[in-house]
Amino acid sequence: MAASPEPQFLTVGEGAAARRVALRRVAGRGPVIIWLGGFKSDMKGTKAEALDAFARRSGRAFLRFDYSGHGESEGDFEDGTISRWAEEALAVIATAGPRPLLVGSSMGGWIALIAARRMPAPPSGMVLIAPAADFTEALMWASFPEAAKRAIEREGRWVRPSAYEEGGYPITRALIEDGRRNLILTGLVETGCPVHVLQGMQDPDVPWRHALLTAEKIARDDVVVTLIKDGDHRLSRPEDIARLEAAVAALAERAEQG
Repeated sequence: MAASPEPQFLTVGEGAAARRVALRRVAGRGPVIIWLGGFKSDMKGTKAEALDAFARRSGRAFLRFDYSGHGESEGDFEDGTISRWAEEALAVIATAGPRPLLVGSSMGGWIALIAARRMPAPPSGMVLIAPAADFTEALMWASFPEAAKRAIEREGRWVRPSAYEEGGYPITRALIEDGRRNLILTGLVETGCPVHVLQGMQDPDVPWRHALLTAEKIARDDVVVTLIKDGDHRLSRPEDIARLEAAVAALAERAEQG
Protein backbone atom coordinates (compact mmCIF):
# COMPACT_ATOMS: atom_id res chain seq x y z
CA MET A 1 0.00 0.00 0.00
CA ALA A 2 1.47 3.37 -0.98
CA ALA A 3 1.87 6.18 1.49
CA SER A 4 -0.72 8.94 1.41
CA PRO A 5 0.16 11.45 -1.32
CA GLU A 6 0.04 14.42 1.03
CA PRO A 7 1.47 14.65 4.56
CA GLN A 8 -0.41 15.84 7.61
CA PHE A 9 0.86 18.95 9.36
CA LEU A 10 1.30 19.74 13.05
CA THR A 11 1.85 23.33 14.19
CA VAL A 12 4.65 23.63 16.75
CA GLY A 13 5.45 26.80 18.65
CA GLU A 14 3.52 30.04 18.97
CA GLY A 15 3.46 33.43 17.30
CA ALA A 16 6.45 34.24 15.12
CA ALA A 17 8.13 30.98 16.22
CA ALA A 18 5.26 28.79 14.96
CA ARG A 19 6.05 26.39 12.12
CA ARG A 20 4.16 23.55 10.47
CA VAL A 21 5.88 20.18 10.73
CA ALA A 22 5.02 17.54 8.12
CA LEU A 23 4.32 13.99 9.24
CA ARG A 24 3.04 10.72 7.81
CA ARG A 25 1.29 7.92 9.70
CA VAL A 26 0.63 4.22 9.23
CA ALA A 27 -2.27 2.88 11.30
CA GLY A 28 -1.67 -0.34 13.22
CA ARG A 29 -1.12 -1.86 16.61
CA GLY A 30 1.23 -0.33 19.12
CA PRO A 31 3.63 0.63 20.35
CA VAL A 32 3.82 3.34 17.69
CA ILE A 33 7.22 3.26 15.99
CA ILE A 34 8.48 6.82 15.53
CA TRP A 35 11.25 7.69 13.07
CA LEU A 36 13.60 10.55 13.99
CA GLY A 37 15.82 11.39 11.04
CA GLY A 38 19.28 12.84 10.78
CA PHE A 39 20.82 16.24 10.11
CA LYS A 40 19.72 17.51 6.68
CA SER A 41 17.86 14.26 5.91
CA ASP A 42 14.13 13.77 5.50
CA MET A 43 11.38 11.21 6.07
CA LYS A 44 11.51 9.94 2.51
CA GLY A 45 14.99 8.47 2.96
CA THR A 46 15.74 4.78 2.44
CA LYS A 47 15.52 3.69 6.09
CA ALA A 48 12.35 5.65 6.82
CA GLU A 49 10.66 4.26 3.71
CA ALA A 50 11.80 0.75 4.65
CA LEU A 51 10.29 1.07 8.13
CA ASP A 52 7.07 2.38 6.61
CA ALA A 53 6.88 -0.76 4.45
CA PHE A 54 7.82 -2.94 7.44
CA ALA A 55 5.01 -1.39 9.52
CA ARG A 56 2.47 -2.03 6.77
CA ARG A 57 3.59 -5.66 6.36
CA SER A 58 3.52 -6.36 10.08
CA GLY A 59 0.39 -4.38 10.96
CA ARG A 60 2.27 -1.99 13.24
CA ALA A 61 1.67 1.69 13.79
CA PHE A 62 4.37 3.96 12.38
CA LEU A 63 4.96 7.71 12.42
CA ARG A 64 7.64 9.69 10.64
CA PHE A 65 8.15 13.44 10.31
CA ASP A 66 10.47 16.13 9.01
CA TYR A 67 12.11 18.68 11.29
CA SER A 68 11.53 22.32 10.33
CA GLY A 69 13.80 23.31 7.47
CA HIS A 70 13.88 19.68 6.30
CA GLY A 71 11.88 17.83 3.66
CA GLU A 72 8.21 18.78 3.54
CA SER A 73 8.15 20.84 6.74
CA GLU A 74 8.09 24.61 6.83
CA GLY A 75 10.97 26.79 7.94
CA ASP A 76 14.52 27.72 7.04
CA PHE A 77 17.19 25.13 7.76
CA GLU A 78 19.51 27.83 9.08
CA ASP A 79 17.00 28.69 11.80
CA GLY A 80 17.32 25.15 13.11
CA THR A 81 18.89 24.23 16.43
CA ILE A 82 18.90 21.09 18.54
CA SER A 83 16.41 22.69 20.96
CA ARG A 84 14.07 23.66 18.13
CA TRP A 85 14.16 20.22 16.51
CA ALA A 86 13.78 18.46 19.88
CA GLU A 87 10.69 20.60 20.59
CA GLU A 88 9.22 19.44 17.29
CA ALA A 89 10.06 15.80 18.00
CA LEU A 90 8.37 15.99 21.40
CA ALA A 91 5.27 17.59 19.86
CA VAL A 92 5.06 14.75 17.33
CA ILE A 93 5.71 12.10 19.99
CA ALA A 94 2.89 13.54 22.09
CA THR A 95 0.41 12.63 19.33
CA ALA A 96 1.45 8.98 19.30
CA GLY A 97 -0.11 7.62 22.47
CA PRO A 98 1.64 6.01 25.45
CA ARG A 99 5.21 4.75 25.34
CA PRO A 100 6.10 4.77 21.63
CA LEU A 101 9.24 3.09 20.28
CA LEU A 102 11.78 5.66 19.12
CA VAL A 103 14.08 4.98 16.16
CA GLY A 104 16.73 7.68 15.83
CA SER A 105 19.28 7.94 13.04
CA SER A 106 22.46 9.99 13.48
CA MET A 107 21.28 13.37 14.84
CA GLY A 108 17.92 11.68 15.41
CA GLY A 109 19.67 9.48 17.97
CA TRP A 110 20.65 12.57 19.97
CA ILE A 111 17.14 14.00 19.60
CA ALA A 112 15.65 10.67 20.76
CA LEU A 113 17.84 10.63 23.87
CA ILE A 114 16.87 14.22 24.69
CA ALA A 115 13.19 13.42 24.11
CA ALA A 116 13.30 10.35 26.36
CA ARG A 117 14.33 12.59 29.28
CA ARG A 118 11.36 14.90 28.74
CA MET A 119 8.54 12.50 27.86
CA PRO A 120 5.82 12.05 30.53
CA ALA A 121 6.60 8.29 30.50
CA PRO A 122 9.66 6.57 29.06
CA PRO A 123 9.54 5.14 25.54
CA SER A 124 8.95 1.40 25.27
CA GLY A 125 12.29 0.99 23.54
CA MET A 126 14.84 2.76 21.41
CA VAL A 127 16.84 1.82 18.32
CA LEU A 128 19.72 4.20 17.62
CA ILE A 129 21.48 4.09 14.25
CA ALA A 130 24.95 5.68 14.31
CA PRO A 131 23.80 7.90 17.20
CA ALA A 132 25.40 11.33 16.90
CA ALA A 133 24.90 12.49 20.48
CA ASP A 134 26.59 15.84 21.13
CA PHE A 135 27.74 15.92 17.50
CA THR A 136 27.82 19.72 17.19
CA GLU A 137 30.56 19.86 19.82
CA ALA A 138 32.26 16.45 19.83
CA LEU A 139 32.19 15.69 16.11
CA MET A 140 31.91 19.12 14.46
CA TRP A 141 33.47 21.87 16.54
CA ALA A 142 36.31 19.68 17.81
CA SER A 143 37.39 18.90 14.24
CA PHE A 144 36.72 22.23 12.50
CA PRO A 145 39.74 24.16 11.21
CA GLU A 146 40.47 27.42 12.96
CA ALA A 147 39.31 29.40 9.91
CA ALA A 148 35.90 27.74 10.11
CA LYS A 149 35.59 28.46 13.83
CA ARG A 150 36.48 32.12 13.23
CA ALA A 151 33.88 32.38 10.45
CA ILE A 152 31.19 30.90 12.68
CA GLU A 153 32.08 33.17 15.59
CA ARG A 154 32.45 36.38 13.56
CA GLU A 155 30.04 35.94 10.67
CA GLY A 156 27.51 33.58 12.27
CA ARG A 157 27.83 30.78 9.71
CA TRP A 158 30.21 28.60 7.72
CA VAL A 159 29.43 26.21 4.88
CA ARG A 160 30.81 22.79 5.66
CA PRO A 161 31.67 20.61 2.64
CA SER A 162 29.60 17.42 2.52
CA ALA A 163 29.73 14.13 0.67
CA TYR A 164 25.93 14.00 0.89
CA GLU A 165 24.94 17.36 -0.58
CA GLU A 166 26.50 19.45 -3.32
CA GLY A 167 27.30 22.88 -1.99
CA GLY A 168 27.76 21.65 1.56
CA TYR A 169 25.82 22.36 4.77
CA PRO A 170 25.57 25.75 6.46
CA ILE A 171 26.67 25.52 10.09
CA THR A 172 25.45 28.43 12.18
CA ARG A 173 26.69 29.92 15.42
CA ALA A 174 23.20 29.40 16.85
CA LEU A 175 23.42 25.65 16.11
CA ILE A 176 26.81 25.33 17.81
CA GLU A 177 25.91 27.43 20.84
CA ASP A 178 22.54 25.74 21.32
CA GLY A 179 24.20 22.35 20.95
CA ARG A 180 26.35 23.17 23.97
CA ARG A 181 23.19 23.69 26.02
CA ASN A 182 21.96 20.22 25.06
CA LEU A 183 25.07 18.08 25.65
CA ILE A 184 24.15 14.73 27.21
CA LEU A 185 27.39 12.74 27.28
CA THR A 186 28.77 14.80 30.15
CA GLY A 187 27.01 12.44 32.58
CA LEU A 188 24.78 9.40 32.68
CA VAL A 189 22.00 9.24 30.08
CA GLU A 190 18.61 8.14 31.38
CA THR A 191 16.40 6.39 28.83
CA GLY A 192 14.07 4.32 31.02
CA CYS A 193 13.88 1.66 28.32
CA PRO A 194 15.92 -1.01 26.48
CA VAL A 195 18.19 0.33 23.76
CA HIS A 196 19.71 -1.28 20.66
CA VAL A 197 22.53 0.60 18.90
CA LEU A 198 23.44 -0.19 15.27
CA GLN A 199 26.80 1.23 14.23
CA GLY A 200 29.00 0.86 11.15
CA MET A 201 32.71 0.57 11.78
CA GLN A 202 33.51 2.30 8.47
CA ASP A 203 31.39 5.33 9.38
CA PRO A 204 33.34 8.52 8.55
CA ASP A 205 30.84 10.81 10.27
CA VAL A 206 30.11 9.10 13.59
CA PRO A 207 33.12 7.02 14.66
CA TRP A 208 32.16 3.68 16.15
CA ARG A 209 33.98 4.56 19.36
CA HIS A 210 31.60 7.51 19.76
CA ALA A 211 28.66 5.11 19.57
CA LEU A 212 30.30 2.93 22.22
CA LEU A 213 30.76 5.99 24.44
CA THR A 214 27.06 6.74 24.06
CA ALA A 215 26.18 3.16 25.00
CA GLU A 216 28.53 3.35 27.98
CA LYS A 217 26.82 6.53 29.23
CA ILE A 218 23.32 5.05 29.10
CA ALA A 219 22.40 4.32 32.70
CA ARG A 220 20.98 0.83 32.09
CA ASP A 221 22.35 -2.67 31.68
CA ASP A 222 19.83 -3.35 28.92
CA VAL A 223 21.82 -1.89 26.03
CA VAL A 224 22.80 -3.96 23.00
CA VAL A 225 25.39 -2.69 20.52
CA THR A 226 25.71 -4.22 17.05
CA LEU A 227 28.94 -3.23 15.30
CA ILE A 228 28.81 -3.76 11.53
CA LYS A 229 32.40 -4.11 10.42
CA ASP A 230 31.89 -3.01 6.81
CA GLY A 231 29.01 -0.64 7.55
CA ASP A 232 29.07 3.05 6.63
CA HIS A 233 27.14 5.97 8.11
CA ARG A 234 23.92 5.49 6.22
CA LEU A 235 23.51 1.76 6.91
CA SER A 236 21.00 1.57 4.06
CA ARG A 237 22.09 -1.61 2.28
CA PRO A 238 19.59 -4.50 2.21
CA GLU A 239 21.49 -6.34 4.95
CA ASP A 240 21.54 -3.17 7.08
CA ILE A 241 17.81 -2.65 6.60
CA ALA A 242 17.23 -6.27 7.65
CA ARG A 243 19.16 -5.66 10.88
CA LEU A 244 17.18 -2.49 11.53
CA GLU A 245 13.85 -4.21 10.99
CA ALA A 246 14.86 -7.11 13.25
CA ALA A 247 15.93 -4.74 16.03
CA VAL A 248 12.68 -2.76 15.81
CA ALA A 249 10.55 -5.92 15.67
CA ALA A 250 12.27 -7.42 18.72
CA LEU A 251 11.72 -4.32 20.86
CA ALA A 252 8.13 -3.89 19.66
CA GLU A 253 7.33 -7.53 20.49
CA ARG A 254 8.98 -7.15 23.89
CA ALA A 255 6.84 -4.08 24.59
CA GLU A 256 3.69 -5.98 23.59
CA GLN A 257 4.56 -8.76 26.00
CA GLY A 258 4.84 -6.27 28.82
